[in-house]
Amino acid sequence: MSTNQKQAPVANGAAPQFALSSRMSTGRAMSQDVWSIFNAANLPADCINLGQGYMNFPPPQWVKEAADEALNTVAGNHYSHPKGRLRLREALRDHYSPLFGRTLDIENEILVSSGANEGQYSAWVAWLEPGDEVILFEPYFDQYLPSITFNHGVPVYVPLHPPAVLDKNQTSDDWKIDFEELRRAVTPRTKMIVVNTPHNPVGKVFSQEELQKIADVAIEHNLIVMSDEVYDGLLFDDKPHVRIANLPGMWDRTITVGSAGKSFACTGWRVGWLIGPKSLIGPTLAAQTRIVFCTNSPLQEAAAAGLEQATKRGYWKQQIDEYTERRDVLMKYFDEIGLQYSLPYGSYFVLVDISKVQIPEDYPFPETIKGRGKDFYAGWFLAQELRVSSIPVSEFYCDEHMNIGERFLRFAFCKDLDTLHKAGERLRGITKFMGQ
Repeated sequence: MSTNQKQAPVANGAAPQFALSSRMSTGRAMSQDVWSIFNAANLPADCINLGQGYMNFPPPQWVKEAADEALNTVAGNHYSHPKGRLRLREALRDHYSPLFGRTLDIENEILVSSGANEGQYSAWVAWLEPGDEVILFEPYFDQYLPSITFNHGVPVYVPLHPPAVLDKNQTSDDWKIDFEELRRAVTPRTKMIVVNTPHNPVGKVFSQEELQKIADVAIEHNLIVMSDEVYDGLLFDDKPHVRIANLPGMWDRTITVGSAGKSFACTGWRVGWLIGPKSLIGPTLAAQTRIVFCTNSPLQEAAAAGLEQATKRGYWKQQIDEYTERRDVLMKYFDEIGLQYSLPYGSYFVLVDISKVQIPEDYPFPETIKGRGKDFYAGWFLAQELRVSSIPVSEFYCDEHMNIGERFLRFAFCKDLDTLHKAGERLRGITKFMGQ
């Protein structure tokens, strides 16, 4: 039934039937997603969650105290300007201006959003016409997909290619873009390329050479670039973070995305931001004003305090040191077990090759798993048998490329060391399910 048709009369006692919006049939919006399948309610009660990327430790004390202070003021409990709290925009200017090599304009070049995800959604509302194509590098953050299709955009997939066989020397650098594939993906309908660096879930930090090649395509075809850099404070082994907006000719076509949740271990606060030229930020602000109007006030104040004090407190280095230790603890267990992985240079995820895991043929799986990739079966099996949950990586691919991802499970190391050691001890039990 067309959405323009009247609803059929309702018989006595029958539930009314309504025509669903056509957008709900796009972007896997109504499918049972990986998060609901690998949900705590479906897993053993004592399962250690290394699947979802939220921390099991609190934000820094001084950031929490700033939230308390804001809650005790009148202004801190009322509407903020749709652009964001002045204090936070000033803190973002002071933090990011040296990183972009320009003095950012807090009125026109910074937009505070209700989490990075909502900011991106607002940008797609502002810039996508029906049928406009958006290039996504696979594996992609799963929220991109419905956010694009809800706004009548068409996703076009270009995979990052992993090494055919992982060994102990493989890193996230070894996941490569085929730039001829990228060029072939561009059509007259292409509007935007989404870049995610540091990358979730690969942990790849794109090099300047790689970003320059993406920039060349964007300039040649007059494309917008959405650069998702929410993990820009989590780079390891002295890996440099290159901002594509800083490359020649790219500032005026790039929206850079950031997040307080990733920076200060407060993912539930839903405070993010967009940085870019007035020509891109202005229309995005107009869209966001109609979507959420403004972002919560007291936690913007707390995020501002975090940015104001982080450098002088030595927080950024301390955070990298702590996450490096967490990463290395988890990697040590995979080394001992004999599972290969791509050493991540950024974010807080690692992809582990589970090709060697052998599952009994008669193992009982729920209907929600059946028909999914091999990684769904392996992830469910290990969660049930070893009580450590992960996320199947094939969820982050289109159907055509799903076979690339189903070799891997994603494990998150944004957990305290005690939890990671407990998980590692449990994962030792995987050896009895591994082939030669």
